[in-house]
Amino acid sequence: MPRSTPATQALDHLDIPYRLFEHPQVPGSLEQAARDRGQLPQQVVRSLLFRIAPGEFVLVLVAGPQQVSWPKLRGYLGVSHLTMASEQEVLECTGYPIGAVGPLGLAHPVRLLVDRGVFDPEEVSIGSGVRGLAIILKSSDLQKALKKVEILLDE
Repeated sequence: MPRSTPATQALDHLDIPYRLFEHPQVPGSLEQAARDRGQLPQQVVRSLLFRIAPGEFVLVLVAGPQQVSWPKLRGYLGVSHLTMASEQEVLECTGYPIGAVGPLGLAHPVRLLVDRGVFDPEEVSIGSGVRGLAIILKSSDLQKALKKVEILLDE
């Protein structure tokens, strides 16, 4: 399995420490991914790509089992309609396949929204860009790496 991806290269460039975790087999669920990594489900950061309009996307990071409130997201974005990006759109926009998407080293710039719960655990894991390979790092280091990010607050 590759040890260098655009996501790890972004972290290396920023001199942010992390470790890679290779799953024995691609996990079939969030719970299995967390168990394999020795983490709680809320430490696994999911990256969800939404289409706001043709060719316009937003990447939302959520902590583990957290769900995105579609009405709140639409309200925050000021749109009346949005959909999940298709598998092809995810690959084209992020450069990563579904199940391996993380917020770093994306193929194209995309607006990034983060649920505040993402930064609650001391350590989190994110997609590396390769299915079955995760990046584990301190949540404070993830926050540093993300730079331009909008924090979604529960209202």
